[in-house]
Amino acid sequence: MARSGQPISTSEPAHAGPPSAGRITGSAATRAEAMLGDARQRVDARLETWAVRLADRIPGRNGQAVAYALRSSGKRVRAALVLAAYRSLGGKADGIDGVAAAVETVHAYSLVHDDLPCMDDDDLRRGRATTHRAFDVATATRAGFLLVPVAAEVLAEGAGELELPAPVLGELAVTLFEAGGVNGMVGGQWLDLRAEGRRLGLDDLVDVHRGKTGALIEASCALGAMAAGGSEAEVRLLRAFGADIGLAFQIADDVLDATATSETLGKTAGKDTAREKSTYVSVLGVEGARSEAESLAERAVARLRDGGIDVSALAPLAGYIVRRTS
Repeated sequence: MARSGQPISTSEPAHAGPPSAGRITGSAATRAEAMLGDARQRVDARLETWAVRLADRIPGRNGQAVAYALRSSGKRVRAALVLAAYRSLGGKADGIDGVAAAVETVHAYSLVHDDLPCMDDDDLRRGRATTHRAFDVATATRAGFLLVPVAAEVLAEGAGELELPAPVLGELAVTLFEAGGVNGMVGGQWLDLRAEGRRLGLDDLVDVHRGKTGALIEASCALGAMAAGGSEAEVRLLRAFGADIGLAFQIADDVLDATATSETLGKTAGKDTAREKSTYVSVLGVEGARSEAESLAERAVARLRDGGIDVSALAPLAGYIVRRTS
């Protein structure tokens, strides 16, 4: 079952002392980087296998574009959160990598469409040409749609390795695809586009980003908990953690967009101001936004700790999310 199998390798002890999320220490930062590196290695290997399969299975440029999108290696924060949530409830089987890869496949589809000219019209993503620039708009649009059923296949493969029963796979699928759909990312993106050129208050801004950014991060934490066989209470706690961390992630993004360079970010900086978008920086200022992100991260970790959840992996990731520089 989910909590059995070969142990997932990690460069740090699984139950190291829990650091504060907001005031992340040097050792916690090192642990976060190690976990992100482990997640990248594991998930990138899975996605490379799928990229090769799909380039062969899907004919022509469509298959090439799908493979290109899957090979866009990022920070893998969502994958690391899946793994950390799974481990926090005692999960040890390597099949969880497939669940994490499914999340990153949904994220890849969202980035392909987010970068299109009808959306954010970006030329650069993760330090290389966006999919519609590497191919063309029509091909990139199709590739994004094709990645959705691919994510279902990736998820099913991982659940099979974990020997999860069919009803649990169904719950995982509902959680993942609701997060990627109209009640999550798609709905949030629509609200974000509709808000361009308008001045949003903080509550409206939160509504946008609970869907656009937060939904998939929340789902990542829930999926890890569900795959580990967590109780309803445990899954609920990890969902709440993910919801707070998802907002903190977006706030950190807004700060970086306002303060970092395109070279540092690996994508175009300053786009929010150019498109007259309301952001946490425009509403709260840079320092106010940073403080809000820190508060959300600290609240998220405190809720888990109070609920008896092991935060030795999740707290460093929360700290990384609010303190990252790209």
